[in-house]
Amino acid sequence: MVVVTTIRREVLTLPAAELGPGNPLPPLRPLDETHRIDERDRRELPPDMARQIGHAPLRSVLPERIRDGYGRTRAPREMPALVIENDRLRATVLPGCGGRVVSLFHKPSARELLYRNPVLQPACFALNGAWFSGGIEWNIGATGHTALSCAPVHAARVTAPDGGDMLRLWEWERLRDLPFQVDLWLPEGSDFLYAGVRIRNPHERTAPLYWWSNIAVPEDRRVLAPADAAWQFGYERRLRRVPVPADGGTDQTYPGNSTYPGDWFYEIPDGRRRWIAALDDAGDGLVQTSTDTLRGRKLFVWGTGPGGRRWQEWLTEPGTGGYCEIQAGIARTQLEHVPLDAESEVSWLEAYGPLGADPGTALGPDWAAALAETEVRLETALPRADVDAAYARWLPCADTEPGEMLATGSGWGALEVLRASYKLPGTPFDESTLGDVQAPWRELLETGSFPEPRRVGPPGESLVARPWRDMLETAPARPLTEYHLGVAQWHAGDRAQAVRSWERALELAPSQWPLLRCLAVADQQEGHHERAADRYAEAFDDLCRERRDDGTAWTAATAALGREAIDALLTARRPAAARAVWERLRPRTRERGRFRLIEARLLLAEGDREAARAVFDAGFEVADLREGAEAIGELWARLTDAPLPARYDFRMRPPAD
Repeated sequence: MVVVTTIRREVLTLPAAELGPGNPLPPLRPLDETHRIDERDRRELPPDMARQIGHAPLRSVLPERIRDGYGRTRAPREMPALVIENDRLRATVLPGCGGRVVSLFHKPSARELLYRNPVLQPACFALNGAWFSGGIEWNIGATGHTALSCAPVHAARVTAPDGGDMLRLWEWERLRDLPFQVDLWLPEGSDFLYAGVRIRNPHERTAPLYWWSNIAVPEDRRVLAPADAAWQFGYERRLRRVPVPADGGTDQTYPGNSTYPGDWFYEIPDGRRRWIAALDDAGDGLVQTSTDTLRGRKLFVWGTGPGGRRWQEWLTEPGTGGYCEIQAGIARTQLEHVPLDAESEVSWLEAYGPLGADPGTALGPDWAAALAETEVRLETALPRADVDAAYARWLPCADTEPGEMLATGSGWGALEVLRASYKLPGTPFDESTLGDVQAPWRELLETGSFPEPRRVGPPGESLVARPWRDMLETAPARPLTEYHLGVAQWHAGDRAQAVRSWERALELAPSQWPLLRCLAVADQQEGHHERAADRYAEAFDDLCRERRDDGTAWTAATAALGREAIDALLTARRPAAARAVWERLRPRTRERGRFRLIEARLLLAEGDREAARAVFDAGFEVADLREGAEAIGELWARLTDAPLPARYDFRMRPPAD
């Protein structure tokens, strides 16, 4: 009996760490991008790749805020989920976490096709901080994991091309100001989940485009893609063309053969079908394929070295099995951004499903035979012509207005639609989604004046796009207006004007610490570390006088500013002043792993090496340790010549020669 495709609400209960409050300080510093390449390699790249790698790099994550308030204490938590199901497949989606597909279960074989993380543990891998591993994620914005990784998206029921139900996910991506949608549907009797993706540029200017669909699968697989060469990238920031499957005598299509984390971007010849598969030792696994617009395919591995294994444990549970990632993107590599013309759009169709192949051939040493076997099995399971036909049937449905709303995302898209009267059929950004965080910006839009706060508190989010900057420039020059204007000017690269705006506001502002902090960052960027330290100390003093309670907002602001102030004061070799900041942090803040690491650094600066070592011996976990960060190992090396303990070893690259 054929079961009609259904979409239903469920509650998924997982051991999860609380996301916690966001960082209230605007991220003014340049993006700490681990995925940049050595300039020596850029000269050797194909011209189009080199051009796209240099195209519109992201300077910061403004207008987003950094999400670093999470910890590592997990407890069972209920999360709203949406399930789309037919008689063959069941897909579970978390609309509150970027629309992540956390499970894709194949009923006839009783197999989970994805790596399904048994926990939800945020870690600092997204462009704006919090991210978690597992499932299928939709990465839009810029090189890295999307700022929407742990953010809600809109979701609704829509009529599918076959007349059944389709699940639409959509949001406004704020780093590039682009609305996008992902339409998920399961044709009756189909073994494949279809995903129709559309990204629109409603602006009168070209916009940089980035997209990679990221699929986590168990790492005890062989990964196959139709290529004989790949662009290999590691955390030593070298990009080089290598043969596939073997590089230096090692078959890199088996994740277990790599020692260190790394990427392989497969060079798929023009005209060849776009696909990537991960098969186990029986020849069974998952395949992803698409229409040709989604050009790139990639394998990411954690490697077998101690750093990679530690990261695997960090992101999930020890003993639950590791994972690797297979990905599909709009360009050949994730280092590239492609231009999307003004008032245009791009779309494609993806398909995810089970695949079985003869293991003797697909896992054998003859790479050409392995690819041929896998492609034949894919063509039998899902012909290429059927994918193209499904895309053609879906495209007219992309404009279909949603029916029943199943989840609500942010109000930022509604604010942009209100500002510019964009017509975006199929993805409504309704005024009802506008909330308190958008309220002052709506008032600026409607009255030309940005409101001063009614009560004392950390300033809200800043908008930095050109239209909002123009409105701030013509608004009455009140302190909070000048603060936000300075942030927008800084983002635009006009640092001198930003400093002038903050200095003007400082003369009249009842709350000075946000402005002093911005000016301190400006001093740091100009190399004026003594003046930056002075301003940070003054800012922290002002915050301590102003803070009203031990609530979430003030505690987050104190922690964020205190962390930066201590770093600035230690850089200026002023440990006594840094200690004074440390002593005024909330006790529960000082207990967090990040601040235990800061304490060890502070003790070392004070000359108490033994006490600094004792912090390490007592143990701590830096919940928001950044991907590729080496701060823990570097501080340990200053304390002792002993090997770095395994619990602190997150190194993602080989030792320097």
